[in-house]
Amino acid sequence: MTATLGEVVAALEARYDPALAESWDAVGLVCGDPAEPVERVLVAVDPVAAVVDEAIETGAGLLVTHHPLFLTAVHGVPAGDPKGRLVHRLVRAGCGLFVAHTNADRAAEVGVNDALAAVLGLQDTRPLEPVAPGSREGLGRVGRLDGPTTLAGFAAHAAAVLPATAGGVRAAGDPERPVRTVAVCGGSGGSLLPAATAAGADVLLTSDLRHHPVSEAGEQPGPALCDVAHFASEWPWVPVAAEVLVADLSGRVEAAPSHRRTDPWTVHAGGRGEPAAGAAG
Repeated sequence: MTATLGEVVAALEARYDPALAESWDAVGLVCGDPAEPVERVLVAVDPVAAVVDEAIETGAGLLVTHHPLFLTAVHGVPAGDPKGRLVHRLVRAGCGLFVAHTNADRAAEVGVNDALAAVLGLQDTRPLEPVAPGSREGLGRVGRLDGPTTLAGFAAHAAAVLPATAGGVRAAGDPERPVRTVAVCGGSGGSLLPAATAAGADVLLTSDLRHHPVSEAGEQPGPALCDVAHFASEWPWVPVAAEVLVADLSGRVEAAPSHRRTDPWTVHAGGRGEPAAGAAG
């Protein structure tokens, strides 16, 4: 028995409650007829052309992405516009588009941050910023590694378990600093540094860290910082969401993670950890 798109959306929203999303976010069903049957679902980080290609090639009736296709007000989706073209292609192929963004970041157990913590091997995790005292829902996670390591060792571990990207993994701090308690935030989580500090984290792993905040953090007590690609930090959620959807719908749909790497960076040069000759701030 095949599920309808409406039933798939209901299952997704039961796990990724739209009420958990930020007020500025754009989550939920972007296109698709809730009455249409869905046999296959593709889950990905980014709603880009390569992922739409994959959804159509695999006969997916729904594409689920973490990042929204539209975040600002839209007054039309002409096919001449790059994003509008994706909508037209999906509609023509009979494939819907559903977004779970900041609601998936805050979701308990099967959200972006729990998936990131799990792939890094963290135990006894809790949110860095719970939505309410004692809640399992919230931004970021903090937990403990199975055994102690160093900052350099943790960075190498992160590089080994997360998708490889051109940017790789960077760390700021003493390479020999002991690391046992780890805070994480999928995506751009630099704003959670105070929460990671308060939680007693030895390191905060997140994405999109900027020079000056990292430099300032190194001058005061607090965790070391580990910067990974935005795509890499959120990808661990993709197979989790696919697996959970199949289970929640009792196998009435097939769901698979996308195999297209959508990190936008494509080239990396240098990276020996030595300052360039004549470098200036």
